Amino acid sequence: MGFLEKLFEGALWNSRFMILTAVVGSLLAGIAIFYMATVDVVNLFSHALHYADSSLTDEARKALHDTTVSHIVEVVDGYLLATVMLIFSLGLYELFISDIDQAHGSKSSSKILVINNLDDLKSRLAKVILMIMIVTLFEEALNMHMSAPLDLVYLGASIALIALALYLTHASEHKAGDDAEPSEKAPEKHGH
Repeated sequence: MGFLEKLFEGALWNSRFMILTAVVGSLLAGIAIFYMATVDVVNLFSHALHYADSSLTDEARKALHDTTVSHIVEVVDGYLLATVMLIFSLGLYELFISDIDQAHGSKSSSKILVINNLDDLKSRLAKVILMIMIVTLFEEALNMHMSAPLDLVYLGASIALIALALYLTHASEHKAGDDAEPSEKAPEKHGH
């Protein structure tokens, strides 16, 4: 029975390597989104060069300005989404496969990419997703046409709800940091 148990446990433990498909897939999706957002930046810049053209009317210049700002918001949204995919990819790798030595060993590495547990990963992803939602709301607000006073109330309420969400996120982060003992703030991961 010991041999079969050891064989089964070994197969079960090694099944965690299936997560590499999600790690590589997320990384490739992030690279694709980074590429698309960068192409959008290049196209945006080429259109923005026409802003100084003296043949543009004031209305055309205003339209170019508005579309440029809207496209910048879309680019920020794209980069944030690509960042989510990168954090997700790195987090899954650290949680299921192995620590990334460069992330832990270097003083210059970003601590946002060091994932110690599933709650760490969820927290980091939630913050970036919240930022994506804020940018999306900002993009919609830029294109919003106020036709009734109630539209202004809706816009104000959405801004207030975003401010509340940011406040609660920030407050919960500081409360979690204050409640934890110094030894709990940086939990050690045991080798895989």
